[in-house]
Amino acid sequence: MKDLIANLNKIFESRVRLGIMSVLTVNETYDFNSLKETLDLTDGNLASHLKALEKEGMIVVEKQFIDRKPNTSYSVTEKGRTAFSEHLSALENLIREP
Repeated sequence: MKDLIANLNKIFESRVRLGIMSVLTVNETYDFNSLKETLDLTDGNLASHLKALEKEGMIVVEKQFIDRKPNTSYSVTEKGRTAFSEHLSALENLIREP
């Protein structure tokens, strides 16, 4: 049993981070407000989880202005995509184990 959970990535243990990575994996980019609405989170909660994922190199942040309004968008890094895929595979293996 220990080997089954050894491949789970601690950074994705939070349901919020799992949700963020799920959204970002299937979308090229996603902005802060859309993530907040999609995952039904507060600004502070979302920001803290995004910061943790960014610190680990799982996502990148792009800040820009659109029609003179600030816009922050996020995308998954190659490292993040690989780590998340491995995490999902480990979850699948855990579920399949008799």
